Amino acid sequence: MKIDILTLFPNMFTGVLGESIIKKAQEKEKVSFRIVNFRDYADNKHQNVDDYPYGGGAGMVLSPQPLFDAVEDLTKDTGTKPKVILLCPQGVKYTQKKAEELANEEHLIFICGHYEGYDERIREHLSTEEISIGDFVLTGGELAAMVISDSVVRLLPGVLGNEDSPILDSHSSGLLEHPHYTRPANFRGMEVPEVLLSGNHKHIEEWREKESLRRTYLRRPDLLEKYDLSEKQKIWLKEFDANKE
Repeated sequence: MKIDILTLFPNMFTGVLGESIIKKAQEKEKVSFRIVNFRDYADNKHQNVDDYPYGGGAGMVLSPQPLFDAVEDLTKDTGTKPKVILLCPQGVKYTQKKAEELANEEHLIFICGHYEGYDERIREHLSTEEISIGDFVLTGGELAAMVISDSVVRLLPGVLGNEDSPILDSHSSGLLEHPHYTRPANFRGMEVPEVLLSGNHKHIEEWREKESLRRTYLRRPDLLEKYDLSEKQKIWLKEFDANKE
């Protein structure tokens, strides 16, 4: 996968791209990054990338020319049609499902905004979609680009040591992940559930499924509104309701 990030602050990405899973993914040649300062594409002598909004108002608006020229330059010899993602609070809310969709792409381009916003022609004629990582406002799109890149790269085949890890993550199944335990079995009187020590894999899987459902019910009940419950899971929910009362 190729990931290009258009930003006015390229140094913000140094630490993120040089550590942990993203660093290993690049070493394995599963992904390559280009961090591009789109100010370099400004066609005026002062390299301005923003201007005052028509009609007046507070703040500055990113001009279309530098971003259009940057994207055209990055895609002129690729032979592929990239996803050009505009990072902004008006975009669709980012989810694990969207991460899984993006992980199937060959080429992603993230546009990190700043100032008051984007010239609308960037939205309508340059980007292919707009994404928001939550209902809050950041000073720019850089942190959002980091978040999305991390969540996508870890899904690429061969990036994680255990290929089942992304499948079992919270939200991947539609439910939150079940509790985890490791040694010692008894820590300061706090014991690991007996079923996990039993060696009975069928019982362990059932316990994990039930605890995953319980955790979702208690912490994110909204996720269950769209979840297709099995008959067994419906019985468990009634049990949770009864115990709650």
